[in-house]
Amino acid sequence: MHMNIDKIKEAVIEYGTPLYIYDLKIIESQFLKLKKALRGIDNYEIYFAIKALTNVSILKFINKLGAGIETSSIEEVMVGLKSGFKEDRILYTPNGVSISEIEIAEKLNVKINLDSIESVKDYSQKFGNKSISVRINPNIKAGINKNVIVGKSDSKFGIIEDKINELIKLENEKRITINGLHIHTGSDIQQNDELERGIKKIFSIAEKFKNLKKINFGGGLKVEYYDGDTKTDLDNYVRVIKNEYHNYCKKTKNKLIFLFEPGKFLVSESGVFVTKINYLKESKNKKFIQINSGFNHLIRPTLYGSFHDIINISNIAGKKFEYDITGYICEKDTFAEKRMIAEASIGDLICFKNAGAYCFSMSSNYNSRVKPAEVCIYNQKIHLIRKRETIDDILKNQIDIFNKNL
Repeated sequence: MHMNIDKIKEAVIEYGTPLYIYDLKIIESQFLKLKKALRGIDNYEIYFAIKALTNVSILKFINKLGAGIETSSIEEVMVGLKSGFKEDRILYTPNGVSISEIEIAEKLNVKINLDSIESVKDYSQKFGNKSISVRINPNIKAGINKNVIVGKSDSKFGIIEDKINELIKLENEKRITINGLHIHTGSDIQQNDELERGIKKIFSIAEKFKNLKKINFGGGLKVEYYDGDTKTDLDNYVRVIKNEYHNYCKKTKNKLIFLFEPGKFLVSESGVFVTKINYLKESKNKKFIQINSGFNHLIRPTLYGSFHDIINISNIAGKKFEYDITGYICEKDTFAEKRMIAEASIGDLICFKNAGAYCFSMSSNYNSRVKPAEVCIYNQKIHLIRKRETIDDILKNQIDIFNKNL
């Protein structure tokens, strides 16, 4: 990912640090890259996984590109509607929510995709024989970290194969119509054979459903985190889908629409997270860069062990030394250990790449720290798209019971 250092520094001068910065041209480039890879498929739709980045300005831009959105909560549905997405361009795939939340989604007329037999039965009892999609658990271990592996049979996600016949029985009894199958095995899938196994598995299951109109292949496409890093082979990915679809059509004579749910793939490389060095600290055998942020703003390295390329943009060409990069949270919030970084000084700007996905959207107010501002670069101009929080934002919904007579 190319970083526009001048624009980053300009944004920091205007809006301070820490700061999330997104380049919309990179989002558009990734979207077009995916469309190009899918050009051999006759009928497909792209739905951005909104959980990766929920800023309304970003969502409106993605809407403008022609994508829909995939949501996992009723609140994400609301954000999508507020961002201008039509109901039929919003997928709702909840996990473990109450039937009352599903009922709200149904009333909003968005596309329902359920991931348990129990919720399918409740939905059928509430709304009768309507058409829905269901998420299948393929029992495939795929993903870069145990916390993002969601396709094993012991995962809370999806309907396991042992329950497929129960689904078919519900359909035969006219209690529900299954018009779509959904599969998502994990995030940052490094091995193409893991994606292939998922594709083959969902097509074999698809043969059992007589009213099927669509297959949703989910997300999980891996991007590069550094030069030379592995990434999903999109051409091979599409080739496998086409081959399996050809075999499916020969057996069933049925035509399908294919859905794809890129999240990180669309926005990860568009974003950087910029911080400032508070202190440089040395122990017996380590040098620490202590920055003005913590896992409250970028939790992925702590939660997933994820790698982010880290650049000292105040000293790009400087001699490199080995540092641990740590935060200001009262926990072990280490972003990187033994990382070679250009010689650092107090006040230098430390930039984290691949910060467009699951960074702000997973941020918190831990230690009563405020959330940073978000800006985007669009048409060579810097735009503020979310204000930095203040202490008033943290306190505004609290009720002080001791400020009145009890």
